Amino acid sequence: MGLEDEIEDLREEIAETPYNKSTEAHIGRLKSKLAQKKEKLENQSSSGGGHGYAVEKTGDATVALVGFPSVGKSTLINALTNADSETAAYEFTTLDVNPGMLKYRGANVQILDVPGLIEGAAGGRGGGKEVLSVVRTADLVVFLLSVFEIGQYERLAHELYENKIRLDTEPPNISVRKTHKDGIRVTMGDEVSLDEGTVKDVLREHGFVNADVTIPHDLTIDELIDGVMDNREYLPSMVAVNKADLIEESYLPTVYEDLREHGIDPEEATFISAAEEKGLDALKQRVFERLGLIRIYMDKPGRGVDREEPLVLREGDTVGDACAKLGGSFDERFKFARVTGASAKHDDQQVGRGHELADEDVLRIVARK
Repeated sequence: MGLEDEIEDLREEIAETPYNKSTEAHIGRLKSKLAQKKEKLENQSSSGGGHGYAVEKTGDATVALVGFPSVGKSTLINALTNADSETAAYEFTTLDVNPGMLKYRGANVQILDVPGLIEGAAGGRGGGKEVLSVVRTADLVVFLLSVFEIGQYERLAHELYENKIRLDTEPPNISVRKTHKDGIRVTMGDEVSLDEGTVKDVLREHGFVNADVTIPHDLTIDELIDGVMDNREYLPSMVAVNKADLIEESYLPTVYEDLREHGIDPEEATFISAAEEKGLDALKQRVFERLGLIRIYMDKPGRGVDREEPLVLREGDTVGDACAKLGGSFDERFKFARVTGASAKHDDQQVGRGHELADEDVLRIVARK
């Protein structure tokens, strides 16, 4: 029996096993075996050759446009960026990854128009593994859906999940430290619903014999396995609904209901027409916000404040991060900085490396000579 058959058998057994406290440990073992066999199959496929897609990340952030064939990704990226992606009104027109650069609010955002995903991509159909490997390197996933086929979202999200991409969630709060003796010792918070035996069984399935495991908060078996394997990518996402110009206003309530049925808040979706270039300003703004980008205006000695080309950082970044991105000798020669803006208590506040910056702060770095 090949790996594919073993994987399918495990999936069927998991699906047919009712979940309750008495079966929890058994399901945990099955899911652990499934995760390991999928990993083994992926490694075998990767070693078999194939050119894959090599896209150099440039700019301040990278966005992956994800959608089924002919949903309008190439048209959208051409409208948003300086890319030149050949398009046609039939499936599988995008045969390679086409990067383009969106310039917005002083930021350079690389947008990747990846080939249209199809069901089974995580299993290798249609070059899907290579496509998904590109998505894993992005900073944001933008689902592009047809207004007439909102159900595509669930299928796309499933393909990403199968390729170890976790959307809009944080990594599980779990600590696993190998030890040399005493078996597997588990420390769990009061709110954790998983049985200690289940946790130990999952760890053993992944080759742990001696380990200290700490789980402070509740989590599912799948999240436990994710934490143990520690090779998942956690990415934010957003939804853009294309071809909105082709529907009547009276059809909107139906679209909203379709979105809700698939777990998408209609208020969080951005309605656009790539072909008519409508709704693109709203889309750019939402991409900028979802990436968590902030603009820092540098106060340059003798030249004043540069508001034309801001230093682009991420929410939560500090003066030290600004020095690192500026490069040169700023890190070594840093003495202190002065900040004016939302993060400062007053204009020209003197701060150190650890000061957290905010959007549109004015920053002046004072360096040793």
